[in-house]
Amino acid sequence: MLLFKIFLFFSLLSSTLCHETFNSHLLPRPLIIQYPEDIESQFKEFHEEVKLQCTSWRFSVETNNLSPWKTIPVECGAYVKDYMMGRGYKVDLERVSNEAGVYAKSVELNGDGKDVWVFDIDETLLSNLPYYAEHGYGLEAFDPVQFDKWVSSGIAPAIEPSLKLYEKVLDLGFKVFLLTGRSEEQRSVTIENLTRVGFHSWDKLVLRDSEDHGKLAKIFKSEKRSKMVEEGYRILGNSGDQWSDLLGSCPAIRSFKLPNPMYYIP
Repeated sequence: MLLFKIFLFFSLLSSTLCHETFNSHLLPRPLIIQYPEDIESQFKEFHEEVKLQCTSWRFSVETNNLSPWKTIPVECGAYVKDYMMGRGYKVDLERVSNEAGVYAKSVELNGDGKDVWVFDIDETLLSNLPYYAEHGYGLEAFDPVQFDKWVSSGIAPAIEPSLKLYEKVLDLGFKVFLLTGRSEEQRSVTIENLTRVGFHSWDKLVLRDSEDHGKLAKIFKSEKRSKMVEEGYRILGNSGDQWSDLLGSCPAIRSFKLPNPMYYIP
């Protein structure tokens, strides 16, 4: 009802102006349009409702309660931008890293070199936020050609809280496996990018080869984790920004999801 009233008000105003000959010299300066007395409060209520609905939508994203989606809601474009560029995203990243670090420190390793922590790469170790800032923070449908060009530039910055966790699990004696949906053809640029921003000493870097193309991420990553377990590794921790990084067969003893309201990968 509120949206209808606002729409009707501006429709009537536009209709009135369109049917009159406009002469700017007839109007006093500065021009002040007299809105209804309660219009400011109505706009404020509308803004708060949009913010509330977008917060609820983001909660549903992070808890995996939404059906597969391709783009963020149009109404939430500004909300997602403010979240990603503001303190909210940073604080959430730090929370995930800190909690994962507490868990990692509590684990008693077997000392046989078979205790593993798995990390995803994109939006987990490396941030593609500069790319998504140019593409509406998720308002635009994913373009694999443009994204691959971005990956090939090799300039993605580190997600700093993840770098701290990464260094901590290495210091504690975990093996580190990187499991990413990136293509095998992007191995060199991925290694260069990771190394340049401070990630070193991983034990395995697993990417999609030709037989993996076309598989859903959940299936691809489940298969690779299953192979790790078959080789005798124990997956004690797993960090990723998508539920498809964490769910499926052979999950970690503890999984930690990083926030990402910009896109969804099944």
